[in-house]
Amino acid sequence: MPEKIIFTNGCFDIIHTGHIKLLEYCKSLGEVVVGLNSDESVKRLKGKNRPINNEEDRKFLLESLRFVDRVIIFFEDTPINLINDIKPNIIVKGGDYSINEVVGHETAEVKIFDFINGYSSTKTIASVSNRR
Repeated sequence: MPEKIIFTNGCFDIIHTGHIKLLEYCKSLGEVVVGLNSDESVKRLKGKNRPINNEEDRKFLLESLRFVDRVIIFFEDTPINLINDIKPNIIVKGGDYSINEVVGHETAEVKIFDFINGYSSTKTIASVSNRR
């Protein structure tokens, strides 16, 4: 029987413990496919000073993790076209989302991973910027 396809997505600009825990959880459920926001979509979502790391570097880092089976860069603001293409069994998002807010919730089962307090790329960048 083929393994379940587990999908998650995000910018993954500065990978931190919260990201790793989320991806580890995804891997416990099946084959992990990560939808990675392109540089252009990160700029639209996070602002002109983002991403810190370019899409190829972010993709390489994610592909280097044992919890990730495949990384696909998408260029739209949401991964709905990618979700429709790969047809995951389960979509996983962090605890800052509710099921009805998750893009693709109509097409696959959604699991919300408990938010790991204290970890945020945006907060890390702000903290580093304030130290200058």
